[in-house]
Amino acid sequence: MTEMTDTMLKTPPVSEPPVVQIAEPPTRGDEIRRLITLTWTLALSDWKLRFYGSALGLAWTLVRPFALFGVIYIVFTEIAGLDKNVPNYGLYILYALVLFSFFAETTNGCVQALVSRENLLRKMQFNPVVIPLAISVTALLNLGMTLIAVFIFSLATGVYPTWTWLELPVIVAVLFILASGVGMLLSVLYVRYRDVQPIWEVFTQVLFYASAILYVPTLVAERAEDYYRIFLCNPMAAIFTQMRKAMVDGGAPSITRAFEQPEFVLIPLGLIFGIFALGVWFFLRESPRVAENL
Repeated sequence: MTEMTDTMLKTPPVSEPPVVQIAEPPTRGDEIRRLITLTWTLALSDWKLRFYGSALGLAWTLVRPFALFGVIYIVFTEIAGLDKNVPNYGLYILYALVLFSFFAETTNGCVQALVSRENLLRKMQFNPVVIPLAISVTALLNLGMTLIAVFIFSLATGVYPTWTWLELPVIVAVLFILASGVGMLLSVLYVRYRDVQPIWEVFTQVLFYASAILYVPTLVAERAEDYYRIFLCNPMAAIFTQMRKAMVDGGAPSITRAFEQPEFVLIPLGLIFGIFALGVWFFLRESPRVAENL
């Protein structure tokens, strides 16, 4: 009896099971922060890799728009004479080329974005919308570098900063929204229809000539007044019209003045935000099946 009592006394007490803390499901805010972080990380990585091993590095972001500007400026000023009675025509062309190059780089880059990153989509679990958004951000970084050179060119030609230059971030933001919306649409459509790429290349060329890049928007009003309002409904033409007023020529009409009736501005704005909303909706609807269709 005594031995049994001693054995019971020597038996160690039964320890309580450890408390396991169950992680709370991520909130909507956590998901958004993760989305932003992934987008920025991927964009910065792509941006650095683009110039890795290149002798000129970031200078290549300036070569294409400035080389194209030089050719166009000579042809359309010395030969076509489109610069007559147009203040700072060369600067307008340069701004328009740079902004359109951003749009083209974003949308063309998004076309094959999902297909080219098939392995990443299959091996990692993340929202695929990160991929087209990262391409938009990468193009935005290139645009920022190019705009610095354009600002220097502007000062060299005698066009100095005014308060209207503060409109440029808004103009770029609107263009970013438009390009991202189109990019999301194209990236998902290309997964199913490979004809999207050549079709979009042709459309981009048409848009280039229809968006008042080689000529100022008021030239359309002078030579085809009946179609001027229809022309301004093109979101790119509306953006370039406001850009000219803000950055190049303070005496040029703003987009509201060009329409004559301010409420008409809602047409290009509605198209821009409508395309973005459609792009987000269509991408989120199709993204769960993207990996299956690749």
